Amino acid sequence: MEIFHLKGGQAERLPAPPPALPAEGVLWIDATHDEVAADPALWRAAIEHMTGVRLYEPHLLDVVNLAHPSYFDATQTYALLVFRKLAIDESVTGAADSAAPRRHIPPALTRLATKPVAFLLMDRALVTVRPERSRTLQGFRNRLLERRPRTDNGGYGARLPASAPELALRLLNAMVDQYLALRDPLTGQIDRWQRALLSPRSRFNNWGALLDARLELRKLDQLCEGQRDAVQELREYVADEMTGDIDDRARDLLLVRANDVMEHISRVLVHAQRLEAGLESAVQLHFSAMAHRTSEVMRILTVITALFMPLTLITGVFGMNFEAMPLLKDPQGFWLTLGLMVLTVVILLVLFWRKRYLEDQVVDQER
Repeated sequence: MEIFHLKGGQAERLPAPPPALPAEGVLWIDATHDEVAADPALWRAAIEHMTGVRLYEPHLLDVVNLAHPSYFDATQTYALLVFRKLAIDESVTGAADSAAPRRHIPPALTRLATKPVAFLLMDRALVTVRPERSRTLQGFRNRLLERRPRTDNGGYGARLPASAPELALRLLNAMVDQYLALRDPLTGQIDRWQRALLSPRSRFNNWGALLDARLELRKLDQLCEGQRDAVQELREYVADEMTGDIDDRARDLLLVRANDVMEHISRVLVHAQRLEAGLESAVQLHFSAMAHRTSEVMRILTVITALFMPLTLITGVFGMNFEAMPLLKDPQGFWLTLGLMVLTVVILLVLFWRKRYLEDQVVDQER
């Protein structure tokens, strides 16, 4: 467990837990799931010692539940927000999926594995419970420690978070940006599948991966909807419950940040829905193309059958076992019959050409 104190435009890591909340600034208490799960009662006592707030038992169970969906709940002394972030570390995702059935998911979609991060918002204190390896929170923490107060008063993002909700919203914004960074690899993977589905030179056999990809995109839809609902409830909590704790300008700034996070989540949701719709459209186009190619083959076979039917009739007639037949004793009978067969084929080809049976019906005649 690491403790940071944000005060006066500068952040510092505290060497030991403070006996109480500092008189000024924001206290950020950062812990991992393993640390809390090792002894939840001891961890809750430490949080109560530093902040003066005692966590409820159901919320303590929610904090250590790795399968918990995005969720928000508020009490009279603190608020709980559970937000599922991307589990970038491959060892974490691989360990989580080791007991699951083998699935043929491409690398771009395996990065959609998620882990929950719990935010406990208190008066001038924020408690986060995260996975062991969280690049987003670690990178944000390093940027806070490296930041120095500026001499001028300008610059967007130049100041440190002034409250626990603002710090939480900045962390949430950094987490959602990870989903936005996945748009290009996900789009590239779907585009490759679309080209493979519509390629006439090869048969598409990777249906298992396609089904798994559709399931993952559907999970991403549900994930984004849960995230958006949780952040919406956090926004309502800031707007309604924190009227006396902060001034109007600070509350408006928090609402703007909450709206920005929700807008980013909506962009991820819209992109996931667009990818899923594109994938389904590619599958439908694939089967339409397969049906078109099948109809083309059947059309050619039908034309060939139509050409040989009169020839089969002629050969059948001259194959009858009668003693007296026209041209049967004639020395030129074979050539006359062969010429009749060739003439029949030519007449049928001209007729089929005039009826446009020998060309693609989709192509315009004047083209």
